[in-house]
Amino acid sequence: MTSLQHVEALCALDQPYLRNAERDRLFDAAMREITLHHCAHTPAYADWLAANDFSQDQLAQMDDWSTLPPLFANYFKQRLLLSESGKDALELTSSGTTGQKSRMRYDKRSMSAAQGMVDRIYTQYGWDTPETRCNYLLLSYEPAGAITLGTAHTDQFLCKYAPANRVVYALRHHGAGYEFDPFGVIRALGEFAEAGLPVRILGFPAFMWFVLERMREMGYPPLQLHPDSFAFFGGGWKTHVDKQIPKAQLYQRLGEQLGIEDNRCRDGYGSVEHPVPYVECSNHHFHVPVYARAYVRDTTSFARQPYGKRGFLHFVSPYITSSPAHSVVMSDLAILHPAGSCGCDINTEWFELLGRASKASARSCALAASELMSRN
Repeated sequence: MTSLQHVEALCALDQPYLRNAERDRLFDAAMREITLHHCAHTPAYADWLAANDFSQDQLAQMDDWSTLPPLFANYFKQRLLLSESGKDALELTSSGTTGQKSRMRYDKRSMSAAQGMVDRIYTQYGWDTPETRCNYLLLSYEPAGAITLGTAHTDQFLCKYAPANRVVYALRHHGAGYEFDPFGVIRALGEFAEAGLPVRILGFPAFMWFVLERMREMGYPPLQLHPDSFAFFGGGWKTHVDKQIPKAQLYQRLGEQLGIEDNRCRDGYGSVEHPVPYVECSNHHFHVPVYARAYVRDTTSFARQPYGKRGFLHFVSPYITSSPAHSVVMSDLAILHPAGSCGCDINTEWFELLGRASKASARSCALAASELMSRN
């Protein structure tokens, strides 16, 4: 059995945005461990490296992990790639009611590692408040049986940081599928304002915008939610990209109509193929935690791009043992910026998202969910 002591040590680090030479060495050691682990325990992974002219001997002195042959996230829509520990593990999917699905398996240690990262980031931002009861608005799927959708699983997990008084879902299950319920959401927000408890809004930003627009069309008066309320979004606009609203505009409207301050509105980036959490800082930039590295690759040559240049997002993290997803290229375009250039108190690299690279048939759960919006 390949030793994973450095992987475990990295994933257990507190202070998720503290980078120094010692932690960089730990990251390198953890990446060597996980790569050797998959060479030994994931069928055909060693052959994949060899086919890309990468020798396991190169790992010994390696510290530039952009050169480790990656997998494309879209490939997980075609094949379920498993190591030995992934055979009987939890399976999560990326799509909603229709379209291609990425299927991923997470053994207990991989899931625990990813969730531990979220724990530490929530603690960093002061959002882990077990003593504060909250009402929740989940802009995602109402559970119906086992939760297998990645976004639904994430939203359920995020409810653990403050005890739930009441939970309301925007996507209601009606037996044969899901239906967006804007009037139910508006009614719940009014009741939440009257209740006087903090409100946590989690899920797809497109649904929040649709609700705010519906409230304005109805002449619904502005609400004042508890000052400790906050909104944490994930997903995107997908099929409604032509109607996409800049985040600053969405956050402004949340302040005007719900009384949520800009600093209490954040976005998160992640995926079922790579659930390492990338969370907006107070300046609304996605910072890279110590558990991962981010690169940008040219869309034509696939060469690594310097800071300030656009390309495919490429993430590297050694947390996962159940699938060889420790080096994954996303279908999203982004620009990477150097540490210290954000202006907040977090001193790690950060990236800005530019959207999807193409309009291919590959679909995500956010895309499938966004189509439900057009039915209302």
